[in-house]
Amino acid sequence: MGRPNGMRRVLNPGRRVRLDDVAAEVGLSTASVSLVLRGAPGPSAATRERVLEAAERLGYRPDRAASLLAAHRSRLIGVLLEVRSTFHAELVDDLHETVEQHGYDLVLSTITRSRSERRAVETLLDSRCEALVLLGPDAPAERLVELDRQVPVVVVSRWVDSPDVDVVRFADEEGVAQAVEHLTELGHRDIAYLGGHPGVIAAERQRGYRLAMDRAGLAARTLPGGADEAAGMSAARELLDSAEPLPTALVAFNDRCAVGLLDVFVRNGVDVPGQVSVVGYDDDQLARLAHVALTTVAQDTATLTEHAISLLMQRLDGSRTEHREVVLPPALVVRRTTAPPREC
Repeated sequence: MGRPNGMRRVLNPGRRVRLDDVAAEVGLSTASVSLVLRGAPGPSAATRERVLEAAERLGYRPDRAASLLAAHRSRLIGVLLEVRSTFHAELVDDLHETVEQHGYDLVLSTITRSRSERRAVETLLDSRCEALVLLGPDAPAERLVELDRQVPVVVVSRWVDSPDVDVVRFADEEGVAQAVEHLTELGHRDIAYLGGHPGVIAAERQRGYRLAMDRAGLAARTLPGGADEAAGMSAARELLDSAEPLPTALVAFNDRCAVGLLDVFVRNGVDVPGQVSVVGYDDDQLARLAHVALTTVAQDTATLTEHAISLLMQRLDGSRTEHREVVLPPALVVRRTTAPPREC
């Protein structure tokens, strides 16, 4: 029997409503209530109605974590990301949509100024994630292989010097080469490159720049940079303060660096693209803003995440044991920040 009319079970505020609270409310066993809430056969229609009404009124929510723990599964995929990266934010958005189609959820762990990559990964492992998606990690190949021995790992947007870890990336060398070739076709000969922070991704893109400049018979000119707008702003100020003439074109490590360049140039009356053409990399949300309209090398986040999760699902369901590298072709997106140099 349920409680007499007008009587309601009083629960301590802030305490999670449990299955036995619902059972006590309707006067049934927890086993019977569990059958109703799981949609299992057995209870009558009237009983189902009573249980569901009580569960809704009490605010009962199934303890998914406890159920998964009992089944020795977490159904969680951990994601390592750089908290300030707009490109990583877009990847996470696509990852959420993709993993939910497979019945999984994400746990995010961020790299910040005070939180290292290693600590962020340890948090994911401590959270019992069944697999890891590492967005542009800086860890050496040996560390990534070591992680993969603990749980399935897929590295996104970075080359790894090992066949023993799954990788999904765009061909960065080719992408930067496309940017340089676009500029040389416009007539540019003085093309500088703004580098990124130390790491595999930055080295790969800078190598692509140097190779493309060598093929064009042009002298390479690299500038120290970083990963964000501040790095681009600093580089632009140094160029403007230098006694040397401005290059006619700049290729930046990523879109955030390119936006930093644009900001300082605009503030100082430098015409882009009239005096200097600027190309970024990633095609993130900043690049697509109408007032920015940055020429850039696009990495399709939906394609990256689709391949990454496909590789993880194959590892998790046991249909694949060998590791794979998926290399996708980048695509140059031409917008308003590039044009022929004025002397052409």
